[in-house]
Formats: sequence, C-alpha cells, structure tokens
Amino acid sequence: MNENINTGAKDQKNKAVWSLALGIFGLVAWLLPILGLPVQIVGLVFGIKSINSSKGKLAAVGIALCIIGLVLTIINASIGAYMGATSTSSLLDVFR
Repeated sequence: MNENINTGAKDQKNKAVWSLALGIFGLVAWLLPILGLPVQIVGLVFGIKSINSSKGKLAAVGIALCIIGLVLTIINASIGAYMGATSTSSLLDVFR
C-alpha cells in the first residue's frame, strides 16, 4: 500500500515536469494553432493536477507558460480565421 502512495507522488512530480516542458514547447508550437492548442491544454491540465506536489513551483511556471502560449495560439488562430474569412492575402493588408 505504501508503494501506491510513492507512485502517486512520483506521477505528480512527473506531471509538473511535463507541464514545464510542454509550456516551453508550446511557446514555439503556437505558430501552428492546430498543434499549439492541444499542447497548451495538456500542459495546463498537467500543471493544475501537480500544483500541490513537491515540485509545485515547476508546475506554476508550466501553468504560466501554457497560459501565455494559449493566449498567443488563440490570437494567431483568430487572425488566421479573419484573414481566411475576408480573403486577405497578407497581414499587412489588414493594417493598410
């Protein structure tokens, strides 16, 4: 029974590390919203689940990076959807 407790704690620590890793990767992945959105959401979920572990600081940094990446992904997807809907050929045409 004690092994299950240690295994659970180890899983929480691993989720904190994965949250940080996905947050860092997500800062590049936001350029492709179809890739960035799932990466950010999974990283955010892992960070939230592991915030109370011994690596809570790593989880908090992972959550912050995932939120930044998620906002960038949503902005990028919104600009892309707007450009597709208005048949704009480049972003520079939007600001002219």
